[in-house]
Amino acid sequence: MNKVLAEIIAGLIPHKMTRNKWRGILRYGLWNAIKMKHQMKNNSTEPRHYLAVCAIAKNEGPYFKEWIEWHRKMGGEKFYIYDNESTDCTKEVLEPYIESGIVQYHYWPGYRMQLAAYDHCIETYRLEMRWLAVIDLDEFIVPVKDKNVPDFLRPLEHFASIEINWLIYGSGGAQKHEPGDVMERFKCHSLPEHKLNTHVKSIIDPRRVCTMTGCHEAARISGKAADSHGCPLTKGFRDRTPLQDVIRINHYAVKSYEEFLEKQNRGRASGTQRTVKSDYFDKYDLNDIAEK
Repeated sequence: MNKVLAEIIAGLIPHKMTRNKWRGILRYGLWNAIKMKHQMKNNSTEPRHYLAVCAIAKNEGPYFKEWIEWHRKMGGEKFYIYDNESTDCTKEVLEPYIESGIVQYHYWPGYRMQLAAYDHCIETYRLEMRWLAVIDLDEFIVPVKDKNVPDFLRPLEHFASIEINWLIYGSGGAQKHEPGDVMERFKCHSLPEHKLNTHVKSIIDPRRVCTMTGCHEAARISGKAADSHGCPLTKGFRDRTPLQDVIRINHYAVKSYEEFLEKQNRGRASGTQRTVKSDYFDKYDLNDIAEK
């Protein structure tokens, strides 16, 4: 269905979560969703991977190795990377992972291509994994109570998607892009209850999800969504209290000021803006608590 028409029809639904779900289903196509639901119900293909990760990135080459290795340590087995016209070392850094089969690489040019990348990943690879985490290169999934992400997910397999809250990390006053890993360089974060931490990213069961409604939530054709405590969701993420005691997503939105300027210059792979506004740094440079 035409995106504009889908927005108009979904806009008539008063309940926010239901509206977002149907926005995605209508964009995917109602008949396509019905057909997919029937096909998945009768498909017993065993997934090759328990946990995979999907991301779209632009000129994030220096950060890829740490990001991939962290999520491999946390249980990620396969990475679907959509390269939005990178001109840096992205392909060179990813090459060993591509050759070993850990990364499935797609060159993905164009403007506002984030949702198209997610749709392609879900549609093309939905039978390859049990769970798919849809995150960005400045986001690291951090289990707090479990050894790894699969251990967190196994008791929640009756849900179609799990929404995990951010914990925003600031610059810690760093001005320059110094050597070292992101997670080691930036140790100051926001208050857990900060309003921005209501934002979530989703880990989805791609056999029960037809598309993403944005970068945060999934459109489910069956099953329920849950928070990180395993409670079924009844409110949109902006209307919920952030939960970070079981699992969280460390969101390194700005890093150092120099790295923020680099982020400004390269623009967003999401395509929501050609560049990143200057006030973004002040908004996300949250350093209320210093980790020991």
